[in-house]
Amino acid sequence: MRSVYTVRQVNAYIKNMFTQDFMLNRIYVRGEVSNCKYHTSGHIYFSLKDESGTIACVMFAGSRSGLSFRMQSGQTVIVLGSISVYERDGKYQLYAKEILLDGAGLLYERFEALKRELEEMGMFAPEYKQPIPAYVRRVGIVTAPTGAAVRDIINIARRRNPYVQLILYPALVQGEGAVSSIIRGIRMLEEQQVDVIIAGRGGGSIEDLWAFNEEAVARAIFDCGVPVISAVGHETDTLISDFVADLRAPTPSAAAELAVYEYAAAEARKKEYELQLKRLMAQKLREQRQRLEQLSVRLRYAHPRQKLNDRRQYASDLETRLRGQMERRLETCRHKLAIYIEKMNGLSPLKKLNQGYSYVADRTGGAVRSISQVKPGDELLIYVSDGIVDAQVGGTSPSLTDREAGGSIR
Repeated sequence: MRSVYTVRQVNAYIKNMFTQDFMLNRIYVRGEVSNCKYHTSGHIYFSLKDESGTIACVMFAGSRSGLSFRMQSGQTVIVLGSISVYERDGKYQLYAKEILLDGAGLLYERFEALKRELEEMGMFAPEYKQPIPAYVRRVGIVTAPTGAAVRDIINIARRRNPYVQLILYPALVQGEGAVSSIIRGIRMLEEQQVDVIIAGRGGGSIEDLWAFNEEAVARAIFDCGVPVISAVGHETDTLISDFVADLRAPTPSAAAELAVYEYAAAEARKKEYELQLKRLMAQKLREQRQRLEQLSVRLRYAHPRQKLNDRRQYASDLETRLRGQMERRLETCRHKLAIYIEKMNGLSPLKKLNQGYSYVADRTGGAVRSISQVKPGDELLIYVSDGIVDAQVGGTSPSLTDREAGGSIR
């Protein structure tokens, strides 16, 4: 049969192993404080770290008498305590009984004091930060000529853009003379008119990195007319140069990526911008051509010739209408005149004369309509179709059929 244990049994067994280890029951551990939190219960939770790893720590409220200062992240301390397993999480941690500020911790206090002083002077203010150029041609590097930092910067810069020129100032980055060497490198590269300066080094202890915490180096970075990227140590290391620089990079490798643009990506963006520009230009040309056509049409309609043609056409239409109305009126008048002529013809004496009738008038021109208007011997005018006949009344009779009774006209 296989033995099967619960998680609790395993954690309890491991805890018992830690308890039986004499060295782990009373041990001194040196490291840098990180993630320090003061709980409302009075307990202090924090971690100790170095370049190789971290260990979780806790100081219970009952052991606070073993702490004579207020802990802050970044301090280097020596912790006395025991290591055991917290059974609920199955994780081991250091239970602190006493915490002492290490020699590096004194440096940290100097670091905090200088940080407060420079911050009050405005040297960390964002309005003084210079923007890092997007497309650099010359990059200055202030670091040691040997070591992983300069190799990482060169390798990454060459990979991203082989056309960018790298100018290295071989500086001392720790020990005696490091501060003046770093300052000379910054000023020399500024005179060389590089586009950006990377100042930094690889990781190390706080003592190794201290040159970048000096006020003189901070002022040289602040006064530099060229944008400066601070790239000191590892991502967890924070120095005065990081606060005063125009940009802080977590590592030298990251500084190279921030300073040197990727040539292939830039070329791809350039081609994309070219295509976009061509599309926009073509669209703009189409819009302008369309607008030109619209304006041309408007101009044609607004041209005096067009207006004159319109007026001519309008006048022609009016003339046609007037002629039509006049012809219709003349036709109406002709029709009426024809009717009147027919009526007149029906009443015309000449028509009657042409039909064999004659017209008798006295010498005054008055029409003779009755025998009572004449007497024998009177002279009369007889109008016939082809002339006038002079006559004299010889006598009258009451009826034209009875000529012999009334006499005759000669």
